Amino acid sequence: MTGRTRTAPHDLLEGSLLGEGFETVAGIDEVGRGAWAGPATVGVVVFPRGMAAPPGLRDSKELSEDRREALFPLVSEWCTEWAVGHASPDECDRLGMTAALRLAARRALGSLTCAPDAVLLDGSFDYLSEPGGGAGRDGARPRAACRPVVRTVVRGDATCVSIAGASIVAKVTRDRMMRDLSASFPGFDFDRNKGYPSPVHRTALAGFGLTSVHRRSWSYVDGLAFR
Repeated sequence: MTGRTRTAPHDLLEGSLLGEGFETVAGIDEVGRGAWAGPATVGVVVFPRGMAAPPGLRDSKELSEDRREALFPLVSEWCTEWAVGHASPDECDRLGMTAALRLAARRALGSLTCAPDAVLLDGSFDYLSEPGGGAGRDGARPRAACRPVVRTVVRGDATCVSIAGASIVAKVTRDRMMRDLSASFPGFDFDRNKGYPSPVHRTALAGFGLTSVHRRSWSYVDGLAFR
């Protein structure tokens, strides 16, 4: 029997960017893109030169909730700096998901004391740069075109330490928000599903309709009797 081998993320890409002359490098990851309720959240972690990543650091999706919570303080102590930004459900509806993620990422970057010169962005699509910015085929934009320079990394949360760290701070922060919201919206099971699709979530929507924290432009609302 065979299966995917899980390997620890490395810092080769961060080291490569530092070797190119960038002074500060950060990893960025998002969570909440596919949720029915709650914010779209983006985390940013500034890579610390010469510091080994916390043992067990992985893509947040590969870890249990308890393990993510345990890693959160280790990541925050390891990195030079970290921040999280959010786009509200209403902003996701009004702006569309790409622009909402850009807004959340800009809010996260704006919360740092010093903006990074280059970022490693999880995935194949650059949602951080403004449209028409002229990204190259390798996912990088010309150094003079913007700050920070953006380089996309497919499966970056599984292979790149700064992105893996960003995935932890984003996921833990958003999960805590959804657990706090659960008491205000009993029946939706937000403490467990975190606003994502689930049988309990779907049943609650059919019985109670949309809440103030639901996204209203998603296709799942089309068949609801109460909006």
